[in-house]
Amino acid sequence: MAKKRTAKTEAPKTTAQQLGSLVKSARDIMRKDKGLNGDLDRLPMLTWVMFLKFLDDLEQIEETRAALGRKKYRTAIESPYRWRDWAAKKDGITGDELIKFINHDEAVCPNGKKGAGLFAYLRSLQGRNGDGRRDVIANVFRGVINRMISGYLLRDVINLVDGIHFNSAEEIHTLSHLYESMLREMRDAAGDSGEFYTPRPVVRFMVEAIDPRLGETVLDPACGTGGFLVESFSHLEKQCKTVEDMKQLQDESIFGGEAKPLPYMLAQMNLLLHGLKSPRVAYGNSLAVKLTEIGNRDRVDIILTNPPFGGEEEAGIRGNFPADKQTSETALLFLQLIMRKLKRPGTSVPSPSERGSRVGGRGGRAAVVVPNGTLFGDGVCARIKHELLTEFNLHTIVRLPNGVFAPYTSIPTNLLFFDRSGPTKFIWYYEQPLPEERKSYTKTKPIQFEEFADCLKWWNKRKENGRAWKVKAADVIKKDDDGNIISVNLDIKNPSAAEALEHLPPEQLVESIVAKERRILEIMGEIRQVLGKDEGRSAPGPSAVGKKARTG
Repeated sequence: MAKKRTAKTEAPKTTAQQLGSLVKSARDIMRKDKGLNGDLDRLPMLTWVMFLKFLDDLEQIEETRAALGRKKYRTAIESPYRWRDWAAKKDGITGDELIKFINHDEAVCPNGKKGAGLFAYLRSLQGRNGDGRRDVIANVFRGVINRMISGYLLRDVINLVDGIHFNSAEEIHTLSHLYESMLREMRDAAGDSGEFYTPRPVVRFMVEAIDPRLGETVLDPACGTGGFLVESFSHLEKQCKTVEDMKQLQDESIFGGEAKPLPYMLAQMNLLLHGLKSPRVAYGNSLAVKLTEIGNRDRVDIILTNPPFGGEEEAGIRGNFPADKQTSETALLFLQLIMRKLKRPGTSVPSPSERGSRVGGRGGRAAVVVPNGTLFGDGVCARIKHELLTEFNLHTIVRLPNGVFAPYTSIPTNLLFFDRSGPTKFIWYYEQPLPEERKSYTKTKPIQFEEFADCLKWWNKRKENGRAWKVKAADVIKKDDDGNIISVNLDIKNPSAAEALEHLPPEQLVESIVAKERRILEIMGEIRQVLGKDEGRSAPGPSAVGKKARTG
């Protein structure tokens, strides 16, 4: 008698495997839809679907909590537009009926009644009684377009996303990491997305160096997908010991601003997944406020940001800045905004080392990513840097190696660290090296956080070495006889290293190339002379032959 085969039992999948498989399946379904073109379309599509599921799970938890406390609760999204009303049923509306319900201004709702379409309803939401959640939802969906054409494929995606349990801490934690990886893929898919994505190792290093403390306010005025805010939130969360601490972190600590609808939505989802229940990210251009109107109540303890560079701002935005510092270069306008938004000494939370010594500490502090051009730029750029050095303490410039922001840009970048403790006396430079035998970072071999370990060890115990050096602030400021600023060159090369052409200002680069060309021509001339002399010794020249002919 043949023995029965025992079925091979598969090991149960981990949460990470289950969610990874679910997200992959959703993306595979989206690839079949003719309306989506690459990850730049697929990730935003998946994000808004997950966003609505997340909100409904969150509000069901809050409803239950309110009921237990015998309190009234009103959801931000009302029936029949809640996820549970139209998406949760596996055999719910599908096909053309689903597409019309989502896209059209007016449609037949899942309850059979005519009303506003889903997106039209969500865009019309307005906050009430200080609840900003409705405003956040409205701002998110004003920038969202449903690009899927097939309502049947969309229903398949919705059914998969319904399998994510946003009331599970483990699933949210796992999905937050999956989401980060999708953001990286999106950055790699097209140049535009790199504009609002900063490599996470760089973000983590900047946060570790600045070291936000509980009770401080952290701002990123150009937050993109929210990387600096997420990392700051995680850094501060480790310091929470009580319910009051966590409430302070949730309500009074993390702030952002973003002008573009896509990164705004991605940032909201990123922050929600990482535990910030009501992200306070303003939707709009942070530069759209007059610098002179920024007062103490608008200032913050810490600014961490990678402002967009290479862009241009319109005349109306430029007019918000002092007449002698107006420019269309976005990065320089943000640098001025950051300087203005930092708290003055005596109004900020003292750092751990300052507690008990000076009330209010050193004022606000900032860490900012800037392109190389900011270091050597003249004109308006020089005047802004002069203000930075004379009214702020630009204590550190970390020079990043090539390719850190690849493939988005190959422009060399730097990290500026400054605070409001007083004028700059010395500027410390630290040159972050590439790993051995590497000429540049790439998309497949990016920078790692562990590579910043030596810099972080050096940070609080500074000594000059092969990577670190310091210069007097007064030495970088050049003025004419009338006291007018000629230049403020912060592009100081490492005195211990060979000259790096990629760090030279354009005019010096041209001079260097021309000088080398001249030297090459001189050497070639010398070689010709030597060759000419050798030929003269070995054979009579034409002039000698001619002389003999004429005299003979």
